Amino acid sequence: MANLFQSGLNWMAKTFSKDTSKMLIITGVAGWALSSLAQIGAILVNPKIKDEQKMFLLPQEFSDAIMNIGAFFLVTQVTKKTVSKLFSTGKFTTKSVRKFLNEHKNVYGDKVGKLDFNIEEALKYETKGLLKSHQNMANLGTTIATVGASILASNVITPILRNKMASSIQKTYLSETNEPKKPEVTTKISNSVTPIQSASSMKI
Repeated sequence: MANLFQSGLNWMAKTFSKDTSKMLIITGVAGWALSSLAQIGAILVNPKIKDEQKMFLLPQEFSDAIMNIGAFFLVTQVTKKTVSKLFSTGKFTTKSVRKFLNEHKNVYGDKVGKLDFNIEEALKYETKGLLKSHQNMANLGTTIATVGASILASNVITPILRNKMASSIQKTYLSETNEPKKPEVTTKISNSVTPIQSASSMKI
């Protein structure tokens, strides 16, 4: 068991050491998914909640889950990709790398900051310290940006979207439950006595 746990830690360290923001997004999505499943499961197994209430609560919780996971993933992923691209093109970097680029303006001057420029390719054949410092800075900057995006998504964006969706579902539910029912057409059977029955029951 200990070896399995250590293997898991080693895999995480190797996979996410250069991209911590990726781990934050994965764990964040997993956290939202597990939380939503717990909410839905609690409603299903709770005997105190009537079936009629469950018919309203379950679609709402399911919609909330989609909204929470979708908004969190979209906001954090877009932020991560954008900031990561700014680092990879050399728009953001360390002072030492910026100094190196300025010293080689004749080679990289017009390319830095362009979408097709990859600063790691430019630093690949230089000293390892330059490339390492840039990678560390990129990892730190992208992680901080992703954390900020996750806070924004979880505490501002998803509550607003969730409330709007819940309000829409509630209005639909109330309109359906308050809709007047059509009167049922019933056939009334008469209990009156026919002349034949009356005549047969007369005593002579």
